[in-house]
Amino acid sequence: MAKNSLKLFKIIAFTLLLWFVGHSIYIIIDGLSDNGKNADFGIVLGSKVNEDGTLSTRLIKRLETGEKLMKSHRIKKLIVSGGLGKEGFYEGDKMKEYLVRRGIPDSLIIVDNLGNNTRASVENTLSVRKQIPFESLIIVSQYFHVTRTKKLFKDKGFENTSSVSPYYFEWRDLYSLIREFPAYYTQ
Repeated sequence: MAKNSLKLFKIIAFTLLLWFVGHSIYIIIDGLSDNGKNADFGIVLGSKVNEDGTLSTRLIKRLETGEKLMKSHRIKKLIVSGGLGKEGFYEGDKMKEYLVRRGIPDSLIIVDNLGNNTRASVENTLSVRKQIPFESLIIVSQYFHVTRTKKLFKDKGFENTSSVSPYYFEWRDLYSLIREFPAYYTQ
């Protein structure tokens, strides 16, 4: 009996490992793919603002990607979404400041300072549609994050999304890839 239980455990463990690896490959490929589409809006998801008010490199890379989308006319407006970080800064405000300094007109930037997590950013973005209708969206975040973000939009009935990710990689991406596996299925 114990031998059968061990065999069953190994089969289940191998199946879960295979599922995780397959899912991670899908996330990486999807996250690093840019289909070149244009969209009405782009959304840059927030990340850390440092204690001195400067932006983390990860956040700068996201904003540079959003800036390129604007300057290449792939999007018409940009939503910057983030919450109040433990450092005491609203990510959305800091992101807008950065983009305005880089020449993006402030009238083309919508700030969401209540995007404390991915789900909130999705819901807040969709609520913008009540005032400013849009039919398509490009999501800007790290490659491991965009597949789940697209899923959250789809779950809310908005399917016309694509994504662009900055080519910026950190060791913590390994942790983030692992975290995205259960988050994809539970959010």
